Amino acid sequence: MSEISKKVAKVQRFLQARNEQLCASPHYQAIMALPPLQRWSVWCGLFVLAQVLVFGGLYLMFGKLVVIGFAASVLAGLATGLGALPALYFKNIAENLFNSLLGAAAGVMLAATAFSLLMPGIAFGNVVWPGKGIYAVSLGMVAGALFLHYADRKLPHVHLGVVDSQIRSFNKIWLFIVAITLHNFPEGMSVGVSFGTGDLKNGLVLAIAIALQNIPEGLAVALPLVGLGMNKWRAVAIATLTGLVEPVGGLLGITMVTLFQPILPLAMGFAAGAMLFVISEEIIPETHSHGRSRYATFALMAGFIVMMILDTMLA
Repeated sequence: MSEISKKVAKVQRFLQARNEQLCASPHYQAIMALPPLQRWSVWCGLFVLAQVLVFGGLYLMFGKLVVIGFAASVLAGLATGLGALPALYFKNIAENLFNSLLGAAAGVMLAATAFSLLMPGIAFGNVVWPGKGIYAVSLGMVAGALFLHYADRKLPHVHLGVVDSQIRSFNKIWLFIVAITLHNFPEGMSVGVSFGTGDLKNGLVLAIAIALQNIPEGLAVALPLVGLGMNKWRAVAIATLTGLVEPVGGLLGITMVTLFQPILPLAMGFAAGAMLFVISEEIIPETHSHGRSRYATFALMAGFIVMMILDTMLA
């Protein structure tokens, strides 16, 4: 058995053990024994209660800004599930369409990185360290890129080319899901860090950008799972879960820079570097993996322009 297969088997055993532990819980069994309407009412009630506790606790500890930033990162993460919904009706989509979606996502991320992370980061850095903001942001960018490079080296990694049936086994799909989840963490962190500046406009623009970028990722996770015979709703749920790591990164980013303002330029640079790494390492190469893709090129430009206009409109 290869090293990657061993790691996949280890992850699967861990998830299976947690699932069995949950199913064995008497509370879980009691809820599942209820009639369908009561059962869903209980789940919805527990969900609402959890949100009240989480958001209420954040408001009491950190204030309104942290709550808004966390909520924005949650909504951006849920966009992954929105992107997965077409998998309920289709098992695959045209290659040019998927490449165009990825190209647009790359353009959106590039514009958001430039206008919502790098430029504000440099400006804030010049306030903290006059004339040296560019160096603080640059250092953060290098750290962000190295973080993802190191994580990719340590974790089994599969590239984005899943819709064209390059991935034909559940093992490889789980490797891809791990990779998507890993990349979503710094994206969520970038939303939190942006809100941490106190500029709600930048935070909102970046949250919209990440949400748009998450849509094709959700589709890329759900389609191969459906193609291998998994229940469609379960595939959509798994795709949604890959995006819900973003609120964790968002909460870390916004609380960190709220409590330690001087590190804000470094944090914004870190998020920008991580996002640029994903764009260059994953998204753009995938859109051109089967030769030149003019559709993806124009989609990238369109995505960049849309985000640039949105950033200007909300200024």
